[in-house]
Amino acid sequence: MDSLFPAPERIDLADGAVLLPGAGLTGLIGLTGEGQIIPALESILAQAPPRHMVTPGGLAMSVAMSNCGRLGWVSDRSGYRYQSTDPDTALPWPAMPDGLARIARDAAALAGFPGFEPDACLISVYGPGARLSLHQDKDELDAAGHPLVSLSLGLPATFQLGGLARADKPLKVPVRHGDVLVWGGASRLRYHGVATLANGEHPLLGRRRINLSFRHAG
Repeated sequence: MDSLFPAPERIDLADGAVLLPGAGLTGLIGLTGEGQIIPALESILAQAPPRHMVTPGGLAMSVAMSNCGRLGWVSDRSGYRYQSTDPDTALPWPAMPDGLARIARDAAALAGFPGFEPDACLISVYGPGARLSLHQDKDELDAAGHPLVSLSLGLPATFQLGGLARADKPLKVPVRHGDVLVWGGASRLRYHGVATLANGEHPLLGRRRINLSFRHAG
């Protein structure tokens, strides 16, 4: 039987890079809307509170981070890596709810990457003034073989999609509550980041933007 809902809008940003506006909250993919996503997320953050990790150079990141899933991304003076335990507690990271994993799987398939199976979800909590500088995600074992899927919640932000060289001028992509970005294939190793978050108040998440970045890390 045909769906009662229209297919999510798709905006192609580059070869292998796709924006799915509002797709994370439509109920067409993964959990059904805010009423399920936000309680699941708050439960994860209660178990593994976000923290400002330190770069190998000793600088504290302006974005607070946590993880769920079999693996979690961490940074400290010894470098960037994935590991199965929270370094603050030595406990395994909270499990990734299947509904969140299904958001990633379904969004990846809509963007042309079927078969994506996330085993890590990096949760980034932005307050006003926080930013994420342009970088490549290449700590995964098969970085070129699996896409990245990013779900935005809370305050709006400007995602920056650069090129394969750091000096390439980035495309500025406004992202809002419920938007999903997917990039893989020819775009998988593009530099990307988030511009400084403007002040604001979201009705559900307050003065926060929370980004869920789904990866196949190992």
